[in-house]
Amino acid sequence: MKTDIALLLFEDTEVLDFAGPFEVFSVTDELHQHQFYNIYTVGLESIPVKAKNGLQVVPDYCLSNCPAPEILIIPGGSGTRALLENANFLDWIRCTAASCKHVLSVCSGSLVLAKCGLLAGLGATTHHQVLAELEELAPDNDIFPQRRFVDNGKIITSAGISAGIDMSLYVVGLLHGPDAARKTAQYMEYPLNTRANNAIS
Repeated sequence: MKTDIALLLFEDTEVLDFAGPFEVFSVTDELHQHQFYNIYTVGLESIPVKAKNGLQVVPDYCLSNCPAPEILIIPGGSGTRALLENANFLDWIRCTAASCKHVLSVCSGSLVLAKCGLLAGLGATTHHQVLAELEELAPDNDIFPQRRFVDNGKIITSAGISAGIDMSLYVVGLLHGPDAARKTAQYMEYPLNTRANNAIS
């Protein structure tokens, strides 16, 4: 049975934050005869989203009609700051995350998790320019600024931008074994960086 993966989109999303994980999981799925994943994008509303530097993306779903995912990916970007003040969005994240097997954040997407209380007492990382904001929102967290990603089991956070690719390859390895991750990275011509010392669980 395929794993449903929801990839969140919002105004001023960092492009590689969502495109990187999308590429990893979609390539893995393609290399395994499309048997692994059902990947879809989710916007706050049913309208095109303008990502950073003007790239427009049309989400497959909006918050009100999104199928319940098993994996939720929250990218970062300057648009996360507005989301921290959006009570309906934060409630959706809390409700959706409760039934997920994994919740992943890239870059400042970790701020959303912190604001929702989903990082309480956990280890985390984020983009190097966002570390102070994360520490303010989650003062009881162990912050690992040098790690590409931090695995708490259900909640996995990654550092900035390209680190989301490393995290996604790591999750592919968790779900389907190291050969699947290696095969995907090789196809992408991307150096595999899923060392166990990135994880704390």
